[in-house]
Amino acid sequence: METEKIKELLDKEPEEVIEKMLEDMKKQYGEVPYIADFFKNMPELFISRMIYTNSIMREFKHMDPKTVELISIAVASALKCDHCLKTHIKAAKLLGINKEEIFHTILISSTIANTSILAEGTRAIDSEFASTVEEQDRSCVLCNFNYELPEQR
Repeated sequence: METEKIKELLDKEPEEVIEKMLEDMKKQYGEVPYIADFFKNMPELFISRMIYTNSIMREFKHMDPKTVELISIAVASALKCDHCLKTHIKAAKLLGINKEEIFHTILISSTIANTSILAEGTRAIDSEFASTVEEQDRSCVLCNFNYELPEQR
């Protein structure tokens, strides 16, 4: 929903605003997401949250809707949020994004998530097994790189 439409709605009764926002979400996602449905009876939370979310997800002018949905899919996938993932895959399909594009997005996010696990894990190993503080600071198993200090050359 565009910011201008939201501004127009804010002059109306909260129930009317919520109804319109829910309709807009249904068009966007093919359904009303669970969180929106959960908040719908709390106008002060629902409206402020939806304005905030909308301003990031729909009014961000530097990315097209397809890119926003693919990023949403990548993040939901990496965070293992099944509900978010299904919602954003549905929205992506409505935008005409095909199965292969969605799959490659998930592949990229899984690679980053895997690398994140390796980065944390290997640093923890190096930290625990390092014999000196200097060695802890300069070793990196992940990139297989161990630099020497100038005085050690």
